[in-house]
Amino acid sequence: MKLLAPRKVPTHIISGFLGAGKTTLLQHLLTQKPEHEVWAVLMNEFGQIGVDQQLISQQQGYAVKELLGGCLCCSSQLPMQIALARLLSDSKPDRLFIEPTGLGHPAQLLAQLTEPHWQDSLAMRALVIVVDGSRLHDTDWVRQNLYTDQLKAAQIVVLSHIDCMTAADRQAYTALKQEYATYVPHWIEAENGQVEIQALEVMHQAVARTIQPLLRLQQTQPAQAPSPEIKQLPYHYIETAQGYTVAGWKLPKRWQFNFYDLLDVLCAQQDWLRIKGIFHTDQGWKSFNFNSQQFNYKSAEAGMDNRIEVITQSERDWLAFETQLLACRTDREAASRE
Repeated sequence: MKLLAPRKVPTHIISGFLGAGKTTLLQHLLTQKPEHEVWAVLMNEFGQIGVDQQLISQQQGYAVKELLGGCLCCSSQLPMQIALARLLSDSKPDRLFIEPTGLGHPAQLLAQLTEPHWQDSLAMRALVIVVDGSRLHDTDWVRQNLYTDQLKAAQIVVLSHIDCMTAADRQAYTALKQEYATYVPHWIEAENGQVEIQALEVMHQAVARTIQPLLRLQQTQPAQAPSPEIKQLPYHYIETAQGYTVAGWKLPKRWQFNFYDLLDVLCAQQDWLRIKGIFHTDQGWKSFNFNSQQFNYKSAEAGMDNRIEVITQSERDWLAFETQLLACRTDREAASRE
């Protein structure tokens, strides 16, 4: 007798920053469960006392599991692996929702769930990030690193609290869609979390990403395979999606750059769509935010590292750009020894 292959469970990650409306969206999605199906939810609370689980229906046909303490995106994978395996085994769901903490990094969670171990069990759908539309006017809020990292990981953005949006929020939303057009192909405006499950039936599309040592180091070091796990600075990365290329550099925090030389290099670039960066300069920490309409730079708080991203739709000589960038370092003596 021929054995049937195990059925892959459609799996949605519903993420977003603190208070964005993830649970409200999830509640509405659960009301759409067909009567004959079983849907499961894995929720993650950063603290030790779970609240969200009490807000989700415990009626027949739902299986809810809560993982407390820490972030399942970036802490030890073992508790998440065990909790998910048990949830799948015990409830045998027809559809699965995972709601990580608002302080989490969903891209890391998605990377875990697309590993070979889960490929026969889970059919990953596009990552959903919920954004609070009523806070888009708050520039300090939307410029937080965690907030922007979540947006870059999204394939679907659900805009919540749209009934509370001001004209400034609407203007900021238009700018946000333009800024993240490279990353996010689907945008949904939702009133009170009302999104149809069919709108989220978008298959997850992996982003092609190459992470390697700096280009000048690759010329002098033995060839090695690209690695998505390189964490030692400095390094260079390229990712492509939807016809766009994002090239980036992460450089040690101790490296210092001449502000005016750096500004000259950035202003001299051509055929780009977006340049964003933060650098430790001889004029203090500076952030750069260049788009086709304006070149903005200003003082910034000290970053975790020096970093820059350039978005383009055309071929570029990235080695030439990197060479110009590194020539702006003020710590030349140290640079010559590296």
